[in-house]
Amino acid sequence: MKIEHIGLFVQDLENMKIFYEHYFGAVAGEKYHNPKTSFQSYFLSFTDGARLEIGTREDLTALSKNSPTHFGYAHLAISLGSAEKVDALTQQFRKDDFTVKSGPRTTGDGYYEAVIIDPEGNEIELTI
Repeated sequence: MKIEHIGLFVQDLENMKIFYEHYFGAVAGEKYHNPKTSFQSYFLSFTDGARLEIGTREDLTALSKNSPTHFGYAHLAISLGSAEKVDALTQQFRKDDFTVKSGPRTTGDGYYEAVIIDPEGNEIELTI
């Protein structure tokens, strides 16, 4: 058994597609659009075969910005393959004015990681 893909609702579909293509080398499939429901999405494929579906629709509402934690999606972890790659991409995110929430560091459970915030406020762990 394997997880086939993870779905993430986003506000700005095109901007988030570009974000994952630029920083993580994702390759987007064709845009899907269901005019009846207003749902639109892209499947983003990564070099190891993992897939992320980003989607949007007109009736989405944001989680409360007043709550730092909530049930549901917590973060996406992307393995970059080495500590050097984690360090380099973290520096690139800093240079490009993204929020680096923590790291790079070795966590209490042994992960070498940095946590960045994507353009819509989602946490992404950059790991080995």
